[in-house]
Amino acid sequence: MIYTQYRENYGAHDWDGKGECPQYWKNKGGMEYFFQLTGVFLTEEISNVLPKLSAQLFRMSDYVEEYVVDWEVVSDDYLTPFEKDQLEYEGTIQHSPSQLCLK
Repeated sequence: MIYTQYRENYGAHDWDGKGECPQYWKNKGGMEYFFQLTGVFLTEEISNVLPKLSAQLFRMSDYVEEYVVDWEVVSDDYLTPFEKDQLEYEGTIQHSPSQLCLK
């Protein structure tokens, strides 16, 4: 499971595109992504894959940025807190974390 932080530059909303973009960054949550590994992997091996995944997820502009903040190894049947809430209150999971493929 990979967790990202998404930030938005509120200073860019009124920017006319001239000169330096004003900086007023606000954290806006983030995303959860599953990356499925087949076979048995050691933590060191997973750590070698993370930079490639981080590069896939990383984005930065004058307006927004998103980057990896954490990761963990979870079981195949792992449910995020949001998925557990959906099951409890709605009886079904409508929204799950995105699946990643290494490019």
